[in-house]
Amino acid sequence: MLTVALPKGELLKHSVRLLKSVGLDFSAFLTEENRQLQMLDASGKVRGLKVRAQDVPVYVEYGQAQLGIVGEDVLQEKKPQVARLVDLGFGYCRMSVAVKANSSYKSPLDLPADCRVASKYVNCARDYFQSLDFSVEIIPLSGSVELGPITGMSEAIVDIVSTGKTIKENGLVEIATLYESTAMLIAHPLSYRLNADGINDLIGKLRDTVLSEKVGSGN
Repeated sequence: MLTVALPKGELLKHSVRLLKSVGLDFSAFLTEENRQLQMLDASGKVRGLKVRAQDVPVYVEYGQAQLGIVGEDVLQEKKPQVARLVDLGFGYCRMSVAVKANSSYKSPLDLPADCRVASKYVNCARDYFQSLDFSVEIIPLSGSVELGPITGMSEAIVDIVSTGKTIKENGLVEIATLYESTAMLIAHPLSYRLNADGINDLIGKLRDTVLSEKVGSGN
């Protein structure tokens, strides 16, 4: 049976909509009263898993799901052994360096050497500053990283920004963008190569749908 791992959170409704457009209905995942973490589509041939976004590539890499939908930010942080197939175009955000708006720092290289940078994305933050040949101490946080500069625990943060509202409301400003992120369709490499459970047919339908939407929007 073909299994698709879907991310909880902001990407879920877009993922469900996309799959429904190719005949796979997992809309029940969107109802508050539904606590199911897995379900079959109406045909009974495809199973959906609802998991934390950070866990989507794990399920795909280890073969419990043949396909998955996840943000590029998660892929950049975890670097899983999966096949990246289609940029789905939704869930736009960017990974940014931010500091207090009233600070004198205008770029990451203005930061003090060996300063502290707070982030949930430890690997991305470390890789970025190493690429600049700039020494910093990465402080791992699991949430509310904006408090790092506010409390003085860190001079900067590396975090995902979508609208920029949270950054602004907490008195911070972006000074660099590491990369931009949208949702990606990923696959288990062996399943993709062997066309297990007719996976390539579904991939083709999803690719065609995404392409037609981009053409229709003028992108």
